[in-house]
Amino acid sequence: MAEKDLPPYRKIADELRALILSGRLRAGEKLKSENELKDQYATTRVTVRKALALLKADGLLISEQGRGVFVRPRPNVQMLTTGANFRQRRDTGVSNFNAEAAAQGLRPEQRILSVETVSAPADVASRLEVAEGSEVILRRRAFFVNDEPMQLVDGYYPVDLFAGTEVTQNRKIRGGVSRVIEDPEGSIKQRITQFVEDLEIRMPTPSETDSLRIPPGVPLARVLRTAHTSAGRKVEVLDSRVPCDRHVFRYVIDIP
Repeated sequence: MAEKDLPPYRKIADELRALILSGRLRAGEKLKSENELKDQYATTRVTVRKALALLKADGLLISEQGRGVFVRPRPNVQMLTTGANFRQRRDTGVSNFNAEAAAQGLRPEQRILSVETVSAPADVASRLEVAEGSEVILRRRAFFVNDEPMQLVDGYYPVDLFAGTEVTQNRKIRGGVSRVIEDPEGSIKQRITQFVEDLEIRMPTPSETDSLRIPPGVPLARVLRTAHTSAGRKVEVLDSRVPCDRHVFRYVIDIP
């Protein structure tokens, strides 16, 4: 549809969207009132309301009861994944997520939600190459940046490898589970050689919407990452759910 043929509310929404994306309307900035926007665009409050509703559905605006409409803060984290930084950060005891967020001047936090033994879901069992329904250790975590929820991560681990290790304990693990896997003094002593990631884009479930504070209309990325070792074992499946409005992922793939 040509711009001249767009309905008035779409033209208003497009102009406001351009101001937000260019930074001329900054994160957290309050918009003019509906009456002021009505006068600015020589239109009706109904038309302005439809334009704002469209931008709220896009995740660009939020309403605060009694205060008005604001540009939605979006603490984006750019995640850089390489084999080199995986080992470097594991050795420092700082996770890749925390290191990347801190390097961008943000305040990261990880919270352990629960640690339990469960029956392996079908998609996890197939990736770990265990029978569906086999017992696995499940570690549920939530990741935050500047107190904003950024992702939910469920980690699954075969019981036969991880029973009696730190992975079964309801606390953070310095250096992450990868340190437990590769520790030459530990019980597993296997070197991680490959990660395989499967990416799915879908709309969030109601519980994901609540937990991650996802605005209407914003999709969710589900990333299933399987860790392979030099011994031929699949030792970890990470099931991450990530709102698509607050992350940038960059993968560096070295070709031998």
